[in-house]
Amino acid sequence: MKTLNVDVAVIGAGSAGLPAYRAAKAEGARAVLIEGGPYGTTCARVGCMPSKLLIAAADAAHHASSTAPFGVYVDGNVRIDGRDVMRRVRSERDRFVGFVVEGVEQMPAEDRLRGDAQFVDDGLLQVGDDTRVRARSIVIATGSTPVVPAMYRTLGDRVVVNDDVFEWQDLPRKVAVIGAGVIGLELGQALSRLGVAVTLLGGARGHVGPLSDPDIAAYARGVFEQAFRFESRAHVEAATRVGDTVQLRYRRADGDVVDDTFDYLLIAAGRRPNVGRLALHNTSLALDGDGVPVYDPLTLQAGGQPVFIAGDANGVLPLLHEAADEGRMAGLNAARFPAVQPLVRRAPISVVFTDPGIAMVGARHADLAPDAYVVGEVSFEDQGRSRVMLRNRGLMHVYADRATRRFVGAEWIGPDAEHIAHLLAWALQMKLTVDAMLAMPFYHPVVEEGVRTALRSAAARLA
Repeated sequence: MKTLNVDVAVIGAGSAGLPAYRAAKAEGARAVLIEGGPYGTTCARVGCMPSKLLIAAADAAHHASSTAPFGVYVDGNVRIDGRDVMRRVRSERDRFVGFVVEGVEQMPAEDRLRGDAQFVDDGLLQVGDDTRVRARSIVIATGSTPVVPAMYRTLGDRVVVNDDVFEWQDLPRKVAVIGAGVIGLELGQALSRLGVAVTLLGGARGHVGPLSDPDIAAYARGVFEQAFRFESRAHVEAATRVGDTVQLRYRRADGDVVDDTFDYLLIAAGRRPNVGRLALHNTSLALDGDGVPVYDPLTLQAGGQPVFIAGDANGVLPLLHEAADEGRMAGLNAARFPAVQPLVRRAPISVVFTDPGIAMVGARHADLAPDAYVVGEVSFEDQGRSRVMLRNRGLMHVYADRATRRFVGAEWIGPDAEHIAHLLAWALQMKLTVDAMLAMPFYHPVVEEGVRTALRSAAARLA
């Protein structure tokens, strides 16, 4: 058994762990990066990139079959070759993963440890069978894992999570998606556009992605109900394996019971932090009900110990840019301990890559104090450029503070949501008022003119 003495040990070589390691090294710390699974990050291997590859194929199929309203006709059927679709998804996915792996393998060999890490005590880690690491500070950046509810765990390979989808050799005939969150909406719509018969089942609360504004959520619900079989409020009563299929019984919001059979159940019911195998019970750290160390969300420090938790492992903001920022700050704080500094977060921004897209910037509607804000609104149904492109579906609400006239947030569904979200996030981070935003240039005709309409609506209500 060999023992390494280091300044900083980073557990996890993903989107948070890599920035943590690099930040610690930049501070001159002796740091090691510990990884028990494959290199490649969740984003590149099973998250952001492969899902966007599948969505890109779905969009191509949708556009090819939606030209007639422009007077442009594609003679014959649009043919989707599932094997070719999935072959490109895997090939390009592997390319992105390769870039990440190459970057990791360029790190000094003595800084890279392979094996699962477990705490022996507060500052001592067991890595694999033959190595122990005594670290002055430790960063936990172990990521998260999809949650599969107990009722589905006996169904074998007919139950999949998003990680599994990207290993498919061909597209299935019929899929039920359980969960109407970001992953469920993105993959459900993509598979539907690629010719898969999709049924997407939400939960009792009827949530649509991350939306908290009831008007925007209701509009989005209607959009997806028209696109594929979407039951935003459903309760699954039974799931039974029948040969190579799953028989599902669920109750709809109107009380009707539906029995149906599917090739696969795609579970998109959330993710849980990967902390269960760290043997945290061997430490003095206080743990919450999910077994995650109780930590300061500003400094990322767990209790009074030189332990920091970043990225999906802390369960707060499971987004790549947030994980990278958290990882960087965790690495700095670990290297500089006890001179710990708070993380200055950027303006909140989240995007769902559906069509139309969903986005949220700044404060959520659900978190705003009543009577402290006004709402500006725009419908994209008659917005000029959106209608020109026949992408005129969407509704946006922007929120402005009554006292300061500052823009504080927005929720919406609509065209070019991913791009508009960046503009609004920049305005929020610059602490702009609605008036200052309206003084900015708006070209004509562009979708962003819809944002101007919403801002004008908010300004009128502030008058």
